[in-house]
Amino acid sequence: MTSATPVGDAHPYLRAASAGVRHHTRTLTAETATAPVPADRTHLDVLHAHLIALHRLVDQLQAATRSPHPAAGRQLATAGTRLWQAGAALHDAFHLLPTVHETSADEEECHPERLPEGPPVLTICQRHLAAGHLVRRTTTPTDLNSPLHGHSTTCAQ
Repeated sequence: MTSATPVGDAHPYLRAASAGVRHHTRTLTAETATAPVPADRTHLDVLHAHLIALHRLVDQLQAATRSPHPAAGRQLATAGTRLWQAGAALHDAFHLLPTVHETSADEEECHPERLPEGPPVLTICQRHLAAGHLVRRTTTPTDLNSPLHGHSTTCAQ
């Protein structure tokens, strides 16, 4: 069996994660050809985890790149801000989707506080809050809320 990852590749896990996202996109596209499948909370939670992991990676890369290559470091910082904005939008969309209990009108209203183990843990919220603390240490509120600017669709080289 041959591997899609070149021998000696320094980033095999990143390539595998990207391949997984591409595969999921193709699968979802094939499924929606017959009947559109709306996003659910689980799907958005996993996608949010992927975006936040990418955000952390880009943040580490920009910190290491900024000193020797300031212009590239600034562009990586901008990319990190955009990833944070995308993660925030996913988090907001997550909370706009109905829970399992809200979709079935026949069931009694959900009361997670009555569960013996307590309310269920919202991993997306914990992840988002933790990432938010890191983002706010290095990014101004103006940058976090700014629209995409200063970028073109043409390649410089």
